[in-house]
Amino acid sequence: MKRQLLPVLLAGLLAGCANEPLYPPAPAKADASDWYYLLGPGDSVNVFVWGNPEISGSFPIRPDGKMTMNLAEDVQASGKTPTQLARDIEKILGRYIQDPIVTVIVAGGVGPYGQQIRVLGQAAKPQALNYRENMSLVDVMIAVGGITDFAAGNRASILRVVDGKPQQYGVRLEDLVKNGDVSANVDMRPGDVLIIPESWF
Repeated sequence: MKRQLLPVLLAGLLAGCANEPLYPPAPAKADASDWYYLLGPGDSVNVFVWGNPEISGSFPIRPDGKMTMNLAEDVQASGKTPTQLARDIEKILGRYIQDPIVTVIVAGGVGPYGQQIRVLGQAAKPQALNYRENMSLVDVMIAVGGITDFAAGNRASILRVVDGKPQQYGVRLEDLVKNGDVSANVDMRPGDVLIIPESWF
């Protein structure tokens, strides 16, 4: 009888361990007040030069992070805000136009890789997602189609850079996705990496 109970007890212990979080819980609220959208390869920008429609237009940002427009070639755009890019273009156009006034508007937003949310492991559709203001773990789960049947959802973690140092936080995906526990929802930050491990059995 004792020999028969041993495998059952062992399985129970392993099941409990498999559900135990490996890292401290992720903070429910993440301060994103310092976040600004940065341009990245694949973005398209509309550049308006006041009083000069022949120079204005829509221009793509190339894979090398640069863009070319009328009178301005190979302008570094990736990693800058639209306003920063506008000021840079004004300096370049100042060689040809007196006191140019430039406005840059993002037409198609992708952003730099460093600000994208990456989802690895046992998601239905692992992928990189463009960060959006007030993005939460629920939003990420909807975008990737939830977790697989093989996921150890409550052992998932978020890898995040805090004050220049990598930190890892535990999240309870199984409670959130399968049990509808909204207390397991947390804010995401630009550049977060969500790691969803496989269940041990």
